Amino acid sequence: MNPSHRLSHCLSIPFVALIVLCASAPALAKSRDKILTETLRTYAATIRWGSIEQAETFVDPAYRAAHPLTPLELDRYKQVRFTNYNDTAPVPVNDNEVRQTVEIGIVNVNTQDARSVIDRQVWKYDKKAKVWLLTTGLPDITRQD
Repeated sequence: MNPSHRLSHCLSIPFVALIVLCASAPALAKSRDKILTETLRTYAATIRWGSIEQAETFVDPAYRAAHPLTPLELDRYKQVRFTNYNDTAPVPVNDNEVRQTVEIGIVNVNTQDARSVIDRQVWKYDKKAKVWLLTTGLPDITRQD
């Protein structure tokens, strides 16, 4: 290989790497959006089915550590059935945070009283784990909206 070909070959490798990196940037963003869509869909289904223990796995571990569910709170969740989950489209705050407002219908299994609560959620993207985490905790079913 003559020196000019060697030089052009060496220069082309970083150039190709740059092109691949630039082309993959939208794919990374789409991937994050796809992960968000899947996370919100799965969380909604989990709440609808009333699996609070499973829903808690979506909550940011730092939030869970600071606000562990008490036995009383777990008992309260067991006394209700979730009847609907009406969510709005998530609103981006920045690349790594979205807000979503959800109206959740609940029925007390003992009294059959029905009502709804508004859950204002904040989801943050964990770049390292490549997951969206709920930073506002599980829905507060004791609120009277």
